[in-house]
Amino acid sequence: MKLKQLPEDFSVSESWRFDPDPRGQWFVYLMDKQKLSTFEAVDRLRAVARVQAADVSYCGLKDKQGRTTQLVAIRGTQVELQDPDLRLKPLGRTAAPLSAANTTSNRFAVTVRDLSEEDVARVAASVAEVRRIGVVDYFDSQRFGSLKHGQGFLVKELMRGEHELALKNFLARPSELDRTTDAKVKQFWKENWGNWELRNPHPGAERYDLVVRYLRKHPQDHLGAFLRTEPRWRGLQVFAYQSWLWNEGVKQYLRDVVGVARLVSIRYQAGTLLFPRELDGALARDLRARTFPLLAPATRFADPRVEKAALSVLGRENQTLADLRVKDAPQIHFDAEERPLLVEPGKLVVGEARQDELNRGRLRVNLAFTLPPGAYATLVVKRLFWWTLQPGARREPERKAPPPPPPEPTREERVAERRATGFLAAKRARRAARTKKPK
Repeated sequence: MKLKQLPEDFSVSESWRFDPDPRGQWFVYLMDKQKLSTFEAVDRLRAVARVQAADVSYCGLKDKQGRTTQLVAIRGTQVELQDPDLRLKPLGRTAAPLSAANTTSNRFAVTVRDLSEEDVARVAASVAEVRRIGVVDYFDSQRFGSLKHGQGFLVKELMRGEHELALKNFLARPSELDRTTDAKVKQFWKENWGNWELRNPHPGAERYDLVVRYLRKHPQDHLGAFLRTEPRWRGLQVFAYQSWLWNEGVKQYLRDVVGVARLVSIRYQAGTLLFPRELDGALARDLRARTFPLLAPATRFADPRVEKAALSVLGRENQTLADLRVKDAPQIHFDAEERPLLVEPGKLVVGEARQDELNRGRLRVNLAFTLPPGAYATLVVKRLFWWTLQPGARREPERKAPPPPPPEPTREERVAERRATGFLAAKRARRAARTKKPK
């Protein structure tokens, strides 16, 4: 199975609502972006509008690998932007900044590629399982970009008091996968760590100006420098670690409650995820009604099985709930929150299989469904095609079409071939021998 081979293979449209106010200070737009993360799109909007980060609000983060539409609002100024990969459509004004509360649902259209005939034959049964049980509401790989790029969980280093290491991973650890100038910016500071008076010559270095200017005055205060990063980005670092703890806790809970024999394992960026395939009606109803906590010092447990699973993960990390904080940095904090254990894709439609023009001899299938805010469409797709993503699963070899039969030779070609093999010469010799008169 392959996802997002083309930008149009993955599209999401945000269903939204906001309170119009013709005198509101926030100008609201429908933002259409392609191959851009929400952060990258917002940075470009800020540059065009010449506003600060606090002057741009949006409902949530949308995937970079695809085409997405979402609401965005800019305070105090109107913006015209019609780039090929980023467009704005004005919708009106509102009095308050946008937040996740402005999103009601998301509608996804996904093309799944590189499927075999056997994969396609199994889809109907898998769809029935998803409709009957739902999908575990895990956080998918997009939440863990810092792992993909080798930075790890920065907030864990801050929690341990390793402030310089966290700052180095943020400012001076270029990703081997990054082909942008940001990797060159980070490589420069990696080679010149501590020489804060130097000027970084690479485009994009200005993104880190607040951090570097602070280090010039306070070269040993690495925590203070880290606190000069963008607040929403810092919040995401906390949420990434919380999300991983949630995933690991839910996996343990499902092992305890459902049993390993009824779970399937699927690979993702941070390891593996477990999904139930067979549940009796009572247990399915119970899981659909249940939540699991995003852990924080203020977390309280009503269910001892949830408490056991969640605290077992913290135990593996040598932590308690009280350890989920960064000393001397109240700006970096863990907030307690409950997240649904299961999510049910709405209006799930599966199209007929077609030949995959990008993968010879394979098939593609189109899917469409809705999800509530915060749920991951990629996980719905992975659950539907779980057998292709199990640990150790290999893609079946590409089947090559048999070569076409050679064309029938023409009369001239047959004559030429016979001449080449001496056929005609031998025929003439035999004819001459038959007609020769005896002496």
